[in-house]
Amino acid sequence: MHTLKATIFLGAFLSTGMLMAQAPDASQAPTQTAPQTQAESGRHHRAPDPDKQAKHLAKELNLTKDQVAQIAPILADRQQQMESLRADGSLAPQDRHAKAKTIQQDTKSKIEAVLNDAQKQKFEQMMAERRAHHHHGEQQG
Repeated sequence: MHTLKATIFLGAFLSTGMLMAQAPDASQAPTQTAPQTQAESGRHHRAPDPDKQAKHLAKELNLTKDQVAQIAPILADRQQQMESLRADGSLAPQDRHAKAKTIQQDTKSKIEAVLNDAQKQKFEQMMAERRAHHHHGEQQG
């Protein structure tokens, strides 16, 4: 059950990037800062808080305080890049998706650079479970 929670959280963490990369709704102003309810945002979800994500990874991967302090800004930078990407209406959907994927890969690499070998292995396992869960959901949907 604990692994399922971790997988779901990691899925939300990684999926946020793809959701953030979608073209903005005409009803949403790119500079909007107030949190939205799910009904207001339609299919878009509010981005997870980078500090909460770092704390969750700390718990799942048994990170040190120093590692958390290094990972939190990586997640905050990723969130900022995704928000900028989402606000950029000049990109074609396939270009937006490719750039989002690049941001995700860059974030993953930066996080892994902070982790020790055992933590990297657990992180990769979490990512693999997330991918399997995501692909299973696509086949059903």
